[in-house]
Amino acid sequence: MASKDVSDWINYSVIVVDKHAGPTSHQVSGWLRDMLGLKKVGHTGTLDPMVTGVLPILLGDCVKAMPLFSGSHKEYVGVMHLHHEVPREKIDQVVSEFIGKISQRPPKKSAVARREREREIFEFEILDVDGNDILFRTKTEAGTYIRKLCHDMGQRMGVGAHMAELRRTKAGVFNESHAHSLMEVKDALEMAKNGDASMIEKIAIPIERGLGNAKKVWAKESAIETILKGSPLYVIGVEKCDDGIVRGETVAVLSDGGKLVAIGIAKMDSSEIAKRKKGSAVRTDRLVRTSI
Repeated sequence: MASKDVSDWINYSVIVVDKHAGPTSHQVSGWLRDMLGLKKVGHTGTLDPMVTGVLPILLGDCVKAMPLFSGSHKEYVGVMHLHHEVPREKIDQVVSEFIGKISQRPPKKSAVARREREREIFEFEILDVDGNDILFRTKTEAGTYIRKLCHDMGQRMGVGAHMAELRRTKAGVFNESHAHSLMEVKDALEMAKNGDASMIEKIAIPIERGLGNAKKVWAKESAIETILKGSPLYVIGVEKCDDGIVRGETVAVLSDGGKLVAIGIAKMDSSEIAKRKKGSAVRTDRLVRTSI
């Protein structure tokens, strides 16, 4: 792969960093940006400095697709330390009360306004109990504070608790098998400079593979040129679309060859798109590519 081809590949890719404890997510993103020589990168969800694990970072023009990743579910393994011993039956009972929709107020050190918000805990599994330490695995809605979750569980148990360790194991479709250290990225870039791009092709994942549960609309080849000029995607130009699209929802607009072209706002439900003969199906919001 030629140098220009490597640059183009990276510009439309995601690198999943295996973040180590210490730096902020912003610092890790900055180091990767400088290493790759890019103007823009953006991570899809903050990890606290001492939290490790899966940190997907959108590269180059892919940053424009960030809204498609904002609602990605997250999975973690961690250790919750109870401030006093609690019977296992009580632990199980309290944990079960936190499965489903809960209310959370962000911690004092949070970068967002500290208003109460609803979040969903899909799974919370106790893997082991060793004295006052609880090893757990959890799957949560985006924006859930695990540190606060541990604190609130401790309060409910009547003894207090804090999060002692945490590692993110999955973010959206990305898991630990996709994650690489910054040193691995650096080595892959050196290999690419010497003519072997096999490692950077493995590490830099095409943006299309990361879209996961994002709703998608495929445009006919004849409609791409007008979309690239900022025009809406009209019904007549739709090749196909996912089921379950709701009017007003953010969607991915792809070429019939599967390349992410833009993100847009659905102007019709998927059932309307399938039935109507005319009208605007998707309002183009951000162009990810300027050519196909």
